[in-house]
Amino acid sequence: MSMPFDHETLVAFSKSFGLFYLIAMSVIAVVYALWPANQAQFDRAAEQIFDDGDTPCQ
Repeated sequence: MSMPFDHETLVAFSKSFGLFYLIAMSVIAVVYALWPANQAQFDRAAEQIFDDGDTPCQ
């Protein structure tokens, strides 16, 4: 016997799956950003915008 896939069932599934997907991707992004091995890469990227050659126009 198969389960009927009506509109309400699909909407409930998509809302639940979307919520868990969003939570999982947020956790992955935070873990990646806070991983100690990535600190040097992020520090270089933060300092790269402050190049010595960049001065205001006069």
